[in-house]
Amino acid sequence: MACRQVVETPCKVNLHLGIHRGRDGRGYHRVDSVMVPVSLCDTIVVEDAPALEVCHEPALEIEPERTTAWRAATMLAAELGESPNVRVSVTARIPEKAGLGGSSADAGAVLRALAQRWDVDVHDERVVGVARRVGADVAFFLDPHPGLYLGAGDVLEQTFPEFAVPVALVMPAVDGVSTKEAYDEFDRAGEAPAGYEAACAALASGDVAAMAASLYNNLAPAACSLCEDVAAVSSWIARQQGVLGSMVTGSGACSFALCERMDVAERIARDARETRGWRAWAATCGGALG
Repeated sequence: MACRQVVETPCKVNLHLGIHRGRDGRGYHRVDSVMVPVSLCDTIVVEDAPALEVCHEPALEIEPERTTAWRAATMLAAELGESPNVRVSVTARIPEKAGLGGSSADAGAVLRALAQRWDVDVHDERVVGVARRVGADVAFFLDPHPGLYLGAGDVLEQTFPEFAVPVALVMPAVDGVSTKEAYDEFDRAGEAPAGYEAACAALASGDVAAMAASLYNNLAPAACSLCEDVAAVSSWIARQQGVLGSMVTGSGACSFALCERMDVAERIARDARETRGWRAWAATCGGALG
């Protein structure tokens, strides 16, 4: 029987991101990451095909074989002894070089779909192991719920109850900051991270004001120093009325603001687009999507 699977995969923001100096054997930094899903989504469709095909809309400038979706499919197939005879179609809405986890979200969605197709639990250690090899954030997108991830930001330590808070996402119109550039700059001038306990306590209790007060990212200064437009967005969004708290997410270039109400998030996104020429979205963070 023909099988067609459709997965809506959210992006993420980091309520806390603490980067430690030094790298492990894989070349990754030790990372303390408190991530929550955000309802700006890519759509992944997985269908039967004679052989593996991967396509993106809009089209990418790299070959399909170099995408995270392709790597996820081939690596999981090899791990499970399956043949990846599927067509993977990605409709991308999550911007790249944003710190929102776009390519990781796509890889996680492919792994979710293929695990279901091949009758393997998404939490199976073989699936999780592949996710961690594909990329540091991919494990989060296997089952995107609010969580604390340690190791290289790829080892789930603790999950938290879902919540729903309006969020504005704003990033420059120019290309963002590459993850490699941000980490290289951190290695040059970054500071030791603060603890993640406050963010975890806020999530555990569902205290949105405490979540906003505990926002933290010691990679943000690197992103802001590499791109003055990232710094401009970060400064602007923090000054907007109705913002509970704001921060650069991940390695940039997107900043996010937890907002009092959805109409506040919508106003901030609209003003960012219309008066600044930036890219912006109003969404909801804290809840998982299927």
